[in-house]
Amino acid sequence: MSYLADSKRYDVMQYKRCGRSGLQLPMVSLGLWHNFGNDHPLENSREMLRGAFDLGITHFDLANNYGFPNGTAEENFGRIFKQDFKSYRDELIISSKAGYYMWPGPYGDWGSRKYLVASCDQSLKRMGLDYVDIFYHHRPDPNTPLEETMAALDHIVKSGRALYAGISRYEAGLTRQAAAIMRELGTPLLIHQPNYNFFKRWIEGDLLDALNEAGMGCIVFSPLAQGLLSGRYLDGIPVDSRANLPNTFLTPANVTDELIGKLTQLNAIAQARGQTLAQMAIAWVLRQPQVTSALIGASRLSQIQDCVAALNNLDFSGGELAAIDAIIPGDRNY
Repeated sequence: MSYLADSKRYDVMQYKRCGRSGLQLPMVSLGLWHNFGNDHPLENSREMLRGAFDLGITHFDLANNYGFPNGTAEENFGRIFKQDFKSYRDELIISSKAGYYMWPGPYGDWGSRKYLVASCDQSLKRMGLDYVDIFYHHRPDPNTPLEETMAALDHIVKSGRALYAGISRYEAGLTRQAAAIMRELGTPLLIHQPNYNFFKRWIEGDLLDALNEAGMGCIVFSPLAQGLLSGRYLDGIPVDSRANLPNTFLTPANVTDELIGKLTQLNAIAQARGQTLAQMAIAWVLRQPQVTSALIGASRLSQIQDCVAALNNLDFSGGELAAIDAIIPGDRNY
């Protein structure tokens, strides 16, 4: 059955300008890191993408190594895009990245110009796209000169392969250097993608200041801490949870009694706000002015719907923020 997007999709979502650019992103975006590879049913992936767009989620985030095996998230997205979303291309922000291992030899990893340009071309081919809206360097490369990596991003934009350039996982000092290089080249960095949630608060120091200085937006990945903040772990590890699946970063060893105790305390605050734990976690990362969007993952459509409902209550009282800080101090990363 052909897909026809909900005519009221833009009545649901809120959008926010990405730094000092003209681009607006949905405040909740969908990442295809997990659950879109060949180890998951294609029809479930299609249902999530359709449902997300019907909710006004216009940004789908991928990378060359997403899915299992690597690259299959882009391949499957390409299949669904061709069938369902091709006529909506100009309403979509599609991003990809390169920076992790993809193929053998010295040109299939990190941040050389050779790797980034070749990887971008491969991603476009897998997805069946003429261009991506945002192309990121996925992680800093300690051995390649930063000037080379940034020049590759500049080339990718100026050659028409991408509309904007971004970086991910860069610390504050390196972010400032990268932004300065890109300004000189004439392709300002649009966006930074760091991990940020109750348990990973490292960006609250110098990085947010660096992004503000550079006029860059921020889209945070893992706002639900790999599912820990989804509410599913309040009574321990569910049998069908991500922690019990192969090929994920979350393992049973991460879910300690101490952690469950903190989740329980956070959930009590969420309930008092009239939210689920996941909704409060989304609202909490969005409280930062520099954060443009919360990048969520999902295994079913109901999870996406629950996260989007976080936008119904984005305000925090001073008492609520103090209570959260008492549970998870800002200077701690768990």
